[in-house]
Amino acid sequence: MKKPFDLNADYQPESFAFNKACKKKAEELIALYPPGRQQSAVMPLLDLAQRQVAEEGAKADPPYGGWIPRAAMDHIAEILGMEKVKVYEVASFYSMYNMAPVGKYLVQLCTTTPCWLCGSDDIVKTCKKHLGIGMGETTKDGKFSLMEVECLGACVNAPMMQINDDYFEDLTSDTIKEVLDLLAEDMKPKVGSQRGRKGSMAMSGPTSLEDRAKKAGVA
Repeated sequence: MKKPFDLNADYQPESFAFNKACKKKAEELIALYPPGRQQSAVMPLLDLAQRQVAEEGAKADPPYGGWIPRAAMDHIAEILGMEKVKVYEVASFYSMYNMAPVGKYLVQLCTTTPCWLCGSDDIVKTCKKHLGIGMGETTKDGKFSLMEVECLGACVNAPMMQINDDYFEDLTSDTIKEVLDLLAEDMKPKVGSQRGRKGSMAMSGPTSLEDRAKKAGVA
């Protein structure tokens, strides 16, 4: 579920330009594609713009997270020689692009069947209550936004969520509160399984290739 957006909203900045580091990265990304195919770089450039905004937002007061302003999409369209609407179409189609402001920590909760069967309803209720916001909303301090998403591909370790670039798996109501409390203090919580599971092996330990698992230190 993407947050509603408005290309003409008051929160839209008048201009956008890649900073020195991101401009260099953008040139490297475009160079990966053969002549005449530079427009294929639209997706990585959108991601790059979103990450630049996130870096700027982390230093702001109140803070905010990564999103893609209309001015950024227009800038990318100019760089790639595309119609602006074509860039809008790509950005609005994929859920990984935020086209409206979000919190510094974007909490994406998976509620698809495997996670639901493993208790994602309780995880959603806990997040709402602990943060005091609903889906698609942002806390007053700008720290957190909640979003419901489809499968994030960690079904074996359900229920799970994604916060910015990190996955948090095998969640319980208690562990999710611990994660949120640490992030509220801008501290780094443990990523991956919150129950000590290694990869996607059974909770009881490896059931095959046990000698290799022990050798690798994951048993």
